[in-house]
Amino acid sequence: MHPILFHIGKFNLYTYGLFVALGLMTAIWVSQKNAAPQDIAPQTITDIFFVILFSALFGARLLYVIINFESYQNNWLDVFKIWEGGLVFFGGFLAAVGITAVYLKLKHLEIWKTADILSPGIALGHAVGRLGCFFSGCCYGKESDFFCAVKFTNPQSLAPIGVYLHPTQIYMVFSNLILFFILLGLQKKKKFNGMVFLSYIMLYSLFRFIIEFFRGDFRGDFIFESVSISQGIGLMVSLAALIFLIKLSKAGK
Repeated sequence: MHPILFHIGKFNLYTYGLFVALGLMTAIWVSQKNAAPQDIAPQTITDIFFVILFSALFGARLLYVIINFESYQNNWLDVFKIWEGGLVFFGGFLAAVGITAVYLKLKHLEIWKTADILSPGIALGHAVGRLGCFFSGCCYGKESDFFCAVKFTNPQSLAPIGVYLHPTQIYMVFSNLILFFILLGLQKKKKFNGMVFLSYIMLYSLFRFIIEFFRGDFRGDFIFESVSISQGIGLMVSLAALIFLIKLSKAGK
């Protein structure tokens, strides 16, 4: 599509980076709105999201580089070119959860309650950010004659050129939009802190597990020749979320 939105001299505005930034701003804005009734200051939410951002970028890029190690072993400077795409969600998720939990603890903020507040905004921000994947051509799908298949023609695209592919990036946009509205509904009916966040993890993992079958880009070795690393991590994360849901549900009764 359009990996570079425009350039002035040597300055390039990468579409991927633009949508990641827009996704972050969207997530912050929605979360600040959710936090207001809980008397949590907007600046507190902004600070939390910057912790999430840097830890998620680190974890997402690290896992991507590990999976695609052969592409970087002779050119390590490319590891830092995240504006060109190349992030693995679950790598960022695991890093962000761990580091942000420590940060919330240090700030004396209730972890499960805060996670519930942030979850809808993160889902919507993720939907916006995935548009950047579509424009840059990363996370592309398998060849397809499906009615909504897309063909990338820009030579700077990360996707194969001139063939029709599943628009897996758009699948992920819509799955996150659906998830956003589900989480908003759950917020109104939640029975214990952590319910919204853990439901987010489980549902996202389910959506991602399905969409992964349509992906055509290299995502590392497969487990049992059919399950990708992201699917494997997603299954483990989903199981952990289910265990915590049951545990917190019983504790909340």
